[in-house]
Amino acid sequence: MPYDSIVCVKQVPDTANVTADAMKEDGTVNRSALPAIFNPEDLHALETALEVRDQYGGTVTVITMGPPKATEILRDCLNRGVDRAVLVTDRRAAASDTLATSYILAQAVKTVGRYDLVFCGRQAIDGDTAQVGPQCAEKLGVPQITYLEELVGLADGTVQIRRNTGNGWEIVEAKLPVLVTVLEIANEPRPPAARRVMRWKRARTVSELVSTMRKEMPDASDDERQAEVDRRAEALKQRGLLVEQWGLDEIGADLSRCGLAGSPTKVHRIQAIVLTKEGYTEIPPTEEGVRELIHELVADRTLG
Repeated sequence: MPYDSIVCVKQVPDTANVTADAMKEDGTVNRSALPAIFNPEDLHALETALEVRDQYGGTVTVITMGPPKATEILRDCLNRGVDRAVLVTDRRAAASDTLATSYILAQAVKTVGRYDLVFCGRQAIDGDTAQVGPQCAEKLGVPQITYLEELVGLADGTVQIRRNTGNGWEIVEAKLPVLVTVLEIANEPRPPAARRVMRWKRARTVSELVSTMRKEMPDASDDERQAEVDRRAEALKQRGLLVEQWGLDEIGADLSRCGLAGSPTKVHRIQAIVLTKEGYTEIPPTEEGVRELIHELVADRTLG
């Protein structure tokens, strides 16, 4: 029996390459100063969905919410073998917290239509909240299974999953449809296929075409640029290379639940930690050296 899967993915700042410009003066992340990457655990969620399709048949649809630049990871998903990719982008979604984000994603999932499984990474490395997946399940009104280590089986409209419990594991099962969050230990994501890379490198969203026309036709009128955008979009569509793009209106979103208006999260305090110590202390690789190091750490209350 084939199963239709939807995977929610996110483009995030690469927090492993933090520089002095990574934070703005107000304490928020300066995303433009960090390279953007595919959220690591979302890659494992994607691989889980692809493995389900490989074994049982069906389809894999990927959804990402973000600015037009987020199309980069949709092309990556297409290179890895997904059947459909959708960008949800709208200026009115800016400043969405986890509550608003999960609502928008749930609306996008409903817009896709029929599904058996929704996969999300456990959490995104730019927030580390692990809230969006479970909140999305609540808004969809479907069961949720978190911390997937292994998809054990699918049969008779029921899924069995081995989930991590922190100090062990358990096998749980749920009736479909179900939302599942996936850990990075679940599998080894497949690499992009060379033939698909050659095909999908030309895929674009309408927003990307608009940006390109602003650069290529700086002196043209808005109508002239729009006409060229429409022409190129139609040409890409005929070749199957136009990536779907939805705004909040297309997914039937309630604007009061999106963006800043739909985000009740309030920041209580932002604290900047500045390291002022200069120089270094060399510790000899002896028992005495280690003993002195521990004593110093205890003395300045780093330990204990």
